[in-house]
Amino acid sequence: MTAARYLCLLAPAALVLLAARADRSRDGRLAALLAGIAAAVGIAALHELSRLAGWFSFAPVDGAFRGMPVDLWLGWAALWGAVPVLLRRVLPLSAALGLLLWLDAVAMPELQPLVRLGPDWLVGEAVGLILVALPAQLLGRWSADRRHLRARAALQLVVFAALTLWLGPTAVFEYGDGSWAHLTRLPGEVLILLAQVGLLVAVPALAAVREFVVRGHGTPYPWDPPRRLVTTGPYAYLANPMQLGGIGLVLVLAVATRSAWLAVSALAAVAFATSVAGPHERRDLAERYGAAWCAYRSQVRAWWPRGRPYPAPVSNVTSAGSGPAVLWLDAECAMCRAVGAFLRARRPRQLVMLPAGEHHPTLWRARYVAGDGYAAAGVAAIAHALDHLHLGWAYLGWLLRLPGVAWLAQLIADAMIAPPHPAGGVGRIGRPGAVERPGPVGRGEGCRRPSSDSRPSSGSSTARSRPSASTASPGSPPGP
Repeated sequence: MTAARYLCLLAPAALVLLAARADRSRDGRLAALLAGIAAAVGIAALHELSRLAGWFSFAPVDGAFRGMPVDLWLGWAALWGAVPVLLRRVLPLSAALGLLLWLDAVAMPELQPLVRLGPDWLVGEAVGLILVALPAQLLGRWSADRRHLRARAALQLVVFAALTLWLGPTAVFEYGDGSWAHLTRLPGEVLILLAQVGLLVAVPALAAVREFVVRGHGTPYPWDPPRRLVTTGPYAYLANPMQLGGIGLVLVLAVATRSAWLAVSALAAVAFATSVAGPHERRDLAERYGAAWCAYRSQVRAWWPRGRPYPAPVSNVTSAGSGPAVLWLDAECAMCRAVGAFLRARRPRQLVMLPAGEHHPTLWRARYVAGDGYAAAGVAAIAHALDHLHLGWAYLGWLLRLPGVAWLAQLIADAMIAPPHPAGGVGRIGRPGAVERPGPVGRGEGCRRPSSDSRPSSGSSTARSRPSASTASPGSPPGP
């Protein structure tokens, strides 16, 4: 069995080295690493499922994690993750999955008695290929070629959430204190309360991932970063919202599972991020974004949020600020007037409110246009406007913009609060080409940012009037 274990580790490692010669690009190799991490997390989950279903198991040996030899685990992850990604230009996805199926079908029976196969082990193999190998390959290939931004960011979120909130804690429980049993034995109402607390703690991290995708056009993976300096959303208040959210979730989990070691590991992660990863990240971001990054970090702390947003909460290619955002509200709508009065009373920073009746073509919902050209409509527009107030209201805005929550909030608003209607009255509908029908909301949409002296035209849905003194001044009469 010792020789088999060496072979299961060294053969995949050699294949990784050979495949790396076929793809010498930095993006390709780092994407292969990401695919390997995804495969490793997925294989660990597959092993736990297999223990319950009886698909396969392993002989008791030294150097095992929860009954799975670590060397087999690493070799398996390399074969299902890194190797096919490095060979993606000569090995299509379907061919890669077929080759992996053939390889496992041949090799696993030969690895007995190290590998103990159940009568339905091929079912487990199929489940693993579909739920582990396929997502790992998609993530690696999309990351290497910079395709399908939203999908690859979602897959990254799943992988790193599973690593942080399941695999990491499981390792702590295995070699330290605490147990999942402490969590699963809690009453149902306590579990529901914990889930709600966990969601509230996770909101800044989830909103930060969203900002990376829709504003920065990148992902949380350090080697697939945003193309723009992101200082919007949670980043207008805090430099490390993802890290803080992750640490908070681990601490909540440590309390629920009664694990002091898990709490210590969370604090150790903070120390590592501050003393080791932090300086490297600051140097990298300073090189990429220059003075804009330095100005941002001089006013935004890493672990303690600001009360009010960073003075220029806008994302741009080279600068953290590119002018105020605009919120278009219908002056004929009582609810819109109330929203405008609410926002003005709290002195929003870098936000100008204009009457939606002046917008061409006709708007059917409130519209938010950021200084970098990003736009949102409906509830999402109001949620973005909350970012310009202070931390408490901004937090509510982040929650309202989360996938699922945004859809539900818009549905409720349309049905019970303010149905979609043409801004400025029905008289404008008769103009040819003047009506912009409501479409999907809650997502940003790119739009060309007008110059400072441009005026609305019927050919642009994002053009805006030059803010007058009466609309740009917080002390002026309301005019949403």
